[in-house]
Amino acid sequence: MAETYDFLFKFLVIGSAGTGKSCLLHQFIENKFKQDSNHTIGVEFGSRVVNVGGKTVKLQIWDTAGQERFRSVTRSYYRGAAGALLVYDITSRETYNSLAAWLTDARTLASPNIVVILCGNKKDLEPEREVTFLEASRFAQENELMFLETSALTGENVEEAFLKCARTILNKIDSGELDPERMGSGIQYGDASLRQLRQPRSAQAVTPQPCGC
Repeated sequence: MAETYDFLFKFLVIGSAGTGKSCLLHQFIENKFKQDSNHTIGVEFGSRVVNVGGKTVKLQIWDTAGQERFRSVTRSYYRGAAGALLVYDITSRETYNSLAAWLTDARTLASPNIVVILCGNKKDLEPEREVTFLEASRFAQENELMFLETSALTGENVEEAFLKCARTILNKIDSGELDPERMGSGIQYGDASLRQLRQPRSAQAVTPQPCGC
């Protein structure tokens, strides 16, 4: 049976190699930890239908390789993304230091309006922490990002990260800040009737009325 959903959102998972991006995606899609995770070559893909604020949303998620040699390949997938998880490893300051470059890529290549949530992954490795929660939350605030610390191993905050991002996109559609009809918005209607409902009233009023004469 074909999946039914109200919206489809294109998502990216971006950040340096070894931060656990594929494991986050796997935990979200399969609800379990990916034991034998090698570095992603190019781009991997996953999708899941979720319920957000009473709407059914299909998340189409592109997990991009973090290694520099794949950047030219992965960048081509940024176009038309509505949301992104920007991932660093809390035990690696190096991955945290490269966040600004990843964020610039997302906002330049996908859209300046892309909804981004910063994820400090490997929260389960607290004794090895190199980046404090406070420091990362300050970076998120300065760059207008949402922020959560996650653990792909235990599943902590993984689902919440994806749902929080999706919820924000939905709110922006409702407020008119994001237009699903705009080319490259990363948003598609899953049901044609929704599109009809969302037609501006002025457009609906143009229908010629039958003459009463």
